[in-house]
Amino acid sequence: MSAPLYIGLMSGTSMDGVDAVLASFGTQGAQIHQTRSLPMPAALRAELLALQHPGHNELARASIAAVQLTELYAQACLPWTQGAEKKLIRAIGVHGQTIRHAADQGYTLQLNAPALLAERCGIDVIADFRSRDIAAGGQGAPLVPIVHEALFRHEHGRVILNLGGIANISLLLPGREVFGFDTGPANMLLDAWVNKHQGQPYDKDGQWANSATSDPALLASLLSEPWLALPAPKSTGRDLFNLVWLQKHLDLVDPNSGLSAAIVQSTLMDLTVHTIAQAIQPYAAQVQELIVCGGGAANPVLLKRLGDQLIMPIRSSAELGMDPQSIEALAFAWLAYAHVERIPAGLPAVTGARRATVLGACYPA
Repeated sequence: MSAPLYIGLMSGTSMDGVDAVLASFGTQGAQIHQTRSLPMPAALRAELLALQHPGHNELARASIAAVQLTELYAQACLPWTQGAEKKLIRAIGVHGQTIRHAADQGYTLQLNAPALLAERCGIDVIADFRSRDIAAGGQGAPLVPIVHEALFRHEHGRVILNLGGIANISLLLPGREVFGFDTGPANMLLDAWVNKHQGQPYDKDGQWANSATSDPALLASLLSEPWLALPAPKSTGRDLFNLVWLQKHLDLVDPNSGLSAAIVQSTLMDLTVHTIAQAIQPYAAQVQELIVCGGGAANPVLLKRLGDQLIMPIRSSAELGMDPQSIEALAFAWLAYAHVERIPAGLPAVTGARRATVLGACYPA
């Protein structure tokens, strides 16, 4: 009998599109059967970005955006939900689009319409993965370390680095249960800055950042952010790291706007690199290699600068047969599988919760 199939959907903090995977899970680990990616419509991306901050009529706007985003999710699933695979698909795991994350205040908010997705696809939908962990006193994030353990656990120590909008690490150390945490911004500020100054969604291959040298004073100011010094468990997002936050630091160190936009881009890349390196350093003696996934895995300049900071081999998850761009979507397929199988995926070692919990809520077909 074939293993049940699960769909995972992800539109990350970079908001550049929707990634979808069709996968199965069993004693041989995860198997990705098919993948799809759809670009985020420009108007929807602009609205999702705007909703990261308080604004006029935001409750209605957020609800409308959630419906539009869900229609895009349904479109990504269409070849599978209208194909021969449908009868084998057990559930769809969908995270939604985070627009607020304030675990310290007891809430998190992802724009999503899972009941609509269940209606469109005719398949059970598992969503709202953060809330149960937050209710148990946890951060509700990051969600992926337990998935990274299922995919990448090895006899020697590994760090799995996800370079999405936010960077997070999962530490797979011999003789220790998995743990991990957000380290700070990855692509989020880099994308926002290049979009502001060049109208591009991202800095392709890090070329613009590589055209200039970082400014030490600005980098020191950015690294002074108190959140970066907090102990794990911790999580973050656009609530903190955004262009308003960046402008405050620019006003402090560059009140006459003497720094070129390229210098700022280069400095933002070094912020990503330094915060990741600082997070990994305490565990470096137990780690033999760094496995990189997420959209930032395709940025050679970022990986080169990271390699200059860390004395350990750096490999793309592609070398292990896992497409870096598909890992987060695969994670939500796995989290849907964990929900169905009643596997606790909210881990105290990762999130700081009082106890392990089964994550997600089911919206039946």
